[in-house]
Amino acid sequence: MNEKNIRRILDTMSEMFPGAHCELNHSNPFELLIAVMMSAQATDESVNRVTDTLFKKYRKPEDYLSVSIEELQQDIRRIGLFRNKAKNIQSLCGILLDKYGGEVPREHELLVELPGVGRKTANVVVSNAFGVPAIAVDTHVERVSKRLGLAKPDDSVLEVEKKLMKVIPREEWTLSHHRIIFFGRYHCKAQNPNCPECPLLDICPEGKRRMKPVNKRKTT
Repeated sequence: MNEKNIRRILDTMSEMFPGAHCELNHSNPFELLIAVMMSAQATDESVNRVTDTLFKKYRKPEDYLSVSIEELQQDIRRIGLFRNKAKNIQSLCGILLDKYGGEVPREHELLVELPGVGRKTANVVVSNAFGVPAIAVDTHVERVSKRLGLAKPDDSVLEVEKKLMKVIPREEWTLSHHRIIFFGRYHCKAQNPNCPECPLLDICPEGKRRMKPVNKRKTT
């Protein structure tokens, strides 16, 4: 993938999704951290339905520790893996109070030490809550990157992240991350991607492969 095509990809996604943003509802770094933790193997829409009431009941770390684990599980049971997530939330809140005065740390290396917080979650938090450029590789970013040839099919999530950081200007990391997610969520879907109407079809290896059977049928 040459620089010209990379620039074209970024500009095209910018034109298609100029308002791309984090779709997890939150009003502060702590709420964002909880929401992103719960979004593992769950859709943003399902998480937002739960946090709509959750964030009214629990406003700070102390609130999550003031109830039993069973009560917290009940409050988030509509989310997948709710038992493990409830356990991680309470453990995380305890650490925030003990080590950070109840505040969410701004440093990536400190965030990934928290229970239930992986590299992707930390990247989302530092970029959206604290304005630190980062690229969080979720299922959409990974799929789109591999389909477009920005990463290899067998690359790990970390390898995809490193490759995107290398080819995308640092000042565009956060916005590009959101735009790639929107591109994957609403256009280049996991099932039935909109290849026929994709403005990037001519430079997309996966799109060309998918369109071959269609073109072949048209000529027979």
